[in-house]
Amino acid sequence: MKLSSTVSVNVARAAVAGGLALSSAVLLSGTAFAHVSVQPQGEAAKGGYATVNVKVPNERDNASTVKVEVNFPADHPLASVMPQPVPGWTPVVTKAKLAKPLEMHGKKITEAVTKVTWTASGDAKIGPGQFQQFPLSLGQLPEDTDQLVLKALQTYDNNEVVRWIEEPKEGAAEPQNPAPVLKLSAATEDHHGTGTGAKSDDKAAGHDEKAGASEHAEAVGSTDNTARVLGVVGILVGLAGLAFGILAGRRRPTA
Repeated sequence: MKLSSTVSVNVARAAVAGGLALSSAVLLSGTAFAHVSVQPQGEAAKGGYATVNVKVPNERDNASTVKVEVNFPADHPLASVMPQPVPGWTPVVTKAKLAKPLEMHGKKITEAVTKVTWTASGDAKIGPGQFQQFPLSLGQLPEDTDQLVLKALQTYDNNEVVRWIEEPKEGAAEPQNPAPVLKLSAATEDHHGTGTGAKSDDKAAGHDEKAGASEHAEAVGSTDNTARVLGVVGILVGLAGLAFGILAGRRRPTA
């Protein structure tokens, strides 16, 4: 009986400890991931164009997010940043003159986007326990870096501003308010992301052309062979007819 009581106590203690550990993990994971982030839709390759989502969660229980500002790095300027419409939110794209113009498609670009600001109107807010995604088309992505740090400001309707501007350091713990980071993949042969597909299409087209030429050659060869056979048969039939005629003439009785 005493052994049974000891086992029950130990089981209860283990259950409590497990519950506390699980609760701590859930709380910590919620804290770690409840910040503004940026993720590409598909691939964000160096030197190419990409569509990304700026994900903004609401971390407050008693306030709603009414304004989001995303800043772009000056050391890796982007000539084209286009926001996709989000119902209830008004985007404003801010540009600035470049000290050194960019070359894009044979043209000189003298200004780049410095930030995009979304402001909510009416009831279009990010309420407690909710999040909103703000899609952006970016290009041309730089080729001399592996990532873009997009510092963000999140404003609540109680006038609180959370500054997501701390740059994460490799090997260090995540900062309290980390800035969104867009990871860039290796450059593709076609900066528009269609190089591989185009090559595949070209190969497929070449294969089809070769196959068609082969089939055509086979068809022509088959037709030629048939014509030759028929010609030979015709000659043989003609010779047979001629021989038959000669033999028939010889067998006729003379008058």
